[in-house]
Amino acid sequence: FKERIEMELGLQGKTVIVTGGSGGIGHGLVVEFAREGANVVSASRDVATGEQIAARAREQGCTGTVLPIKTDVTDPASVDAMLKATHERFGLVDVLVNNAGGVGSTCPFDELDAETRRWEIALNIDGVVNCTQAVAQDMLSRGTGSVINISSNSSLLGEAAQNIVHYGAVKGFVNSFTKLLAYEWGPKGVRVNTIAPGWIVPHRNEDIAEGSFWNRLQLGTPEGMQTALEDGTLFNMSSLPIKRLGRPEDIANLTMFFASDASNYITGQLVSVSGGVYMP
Repeated sequence: FKERIEMELGLQGKTVIVTGGSGGIGHGLVVEFAREGANVVSASRDVATGEQIAARAREQGCTGTVLPIKTDVTDPASVDAMLKATHERFGLVDVLVNNAGGVGSTCPFDELDAETRRWEIALNIDGVVNCTQAVAQDMLSRGTGSVINISSNSSLLGEAAQNIVHYGAVKGFVNSFTKLLAYEWGPKGVRVNTIAPGWIVPHRNEDIAEGSFWNRLQLGTPEGMQTALEDGTLFNMSSLPIKRLGRPEDIANLTMFFASDASNYITGQLVSVSGGVYMP
């Protein structure tokens, strides 16, 4: 990726699970952790895209290994199978990034249907709980570990949740879950933090899975958004303090910091990575 920040965070050889690894943010997480020398499990239902991302990591000279494993985070049995495969290949889990999530559909709240509501709860809430419970023994038994939950600015700002009110609300669960679990697990040596991305744009459409929310909701092309930014027509950018597109590596940089010992006195925190659009 362009404008990458060089980081030496002691992640070499660490075992990292990234859920939703075939999406836009997931792509950045998987490649950047691998660049730091971590062994990364890309847990996603789209293994084909996961294999493509693993190949890109190798092409870029990443020293860590990327292992795509077909995973449905809403199914505890699928999560357990993914964890077993992780143990067989890399050993115990050091870092979990609960990145899998998404919007079922965009609509006014009064038009929200029950199927979409259940889908968003299963993916954004149950998926986080399933994966966190799965790695609990790995981390608590050794008194070390880091869980990073990927939330959304739509849980923090009304304007960021227009036509996705329910999605913003389920991400609000993730925010609260982080704080409460951080308090319980802190004395046991395991840290839990949240990152709330703003508008994060992949570099290319081919970088992400066809089933990702970016493609499902037909949000346009990364190239088109860059052009609109440059000519001043991109929505919601006029008041943004940092006037550039957010990219997957912007999320990856903070995630790796939370994963490393450089942040070993930080837990239960929520940080928005959004160019300053959210300032608590």
